[in-house]
Parts: sequence; C-alpha cells; structure tokens
Amino acid sequence: MTGYLTTHVLDTARGCPAEGLKIDLYRIDGETRTKLKSLVTNDDGRTDEQILPAAEFAIGEYELIFHAGAYLDACGTPPEEPRFLDIVPIRFGMSEASHYHVPLLLSPFGYSTYRGS
Repeated sequence: MTGYLTTHVLDTARGCPAEGLKIDLYRIDGETRTKLKSLVTNDDGRTDEQILPAAEFAIGEYELIFHAGAYLDACGTPPEEPRFLDIVPIRFGMSEASHYHVPLLLSPFGYSTYRGS
C-alpha cells in the first residue's frame, strides 16, 4: 500500500462543509519547518487533490495549518478582535505508508480532529 494524506473541514456551527478555507501543509524535521503547499477547500469542504499524494509521501512529522479566522470572516461570523480561533495548527506523525485522513470539525469557539479513514 502507498501512503497519502487527505483532509476535509466541516463547519459544525453552520452544519455544512467549510468551502473556501485555506490550508497549508508543512513538513517538520526537528526545528526545521518546511512549507510544502497551500490548498483551498472546495464546496464539499475537501481539497480537489490529495494534500500529500503517494508520489510525494514520506513517513515523518507534518503540520496542517487551517486558516479558520479568514474563513469565519468570509462566512459573516460576527467579528471579534482578536478572533478566538484564527489559525488552527494540527501537528501529527505518519509512521507507515497508508491513508492518513486528518479532518477538522470547526466552529467559531472550538474545533476537534481525529485520524479518519
């Protein structure tokens, strides 16, 4: 089996997929953090392509940065200064060549994640 990484974002406050949310992917090597790519979620709250496809997959530590504040602003969520959730980082490890799915369940005042399938 070949490894790859996917995600999706659900807006739990509005009860719908989070469309138009920017996500950055970083590889973590000790103290070094290298940006690999940026993607934006589609109308299903998913990226149009795998975040890390099989051809680019490597075991290691990664970080997804979800730009929640900009998404909430674009949705018309009443603004706060500063916004309670702006940037949501999720750092995780991939230890084997398999499908890693790291979703984000988001609301203006909380979030959760898990290893999905």
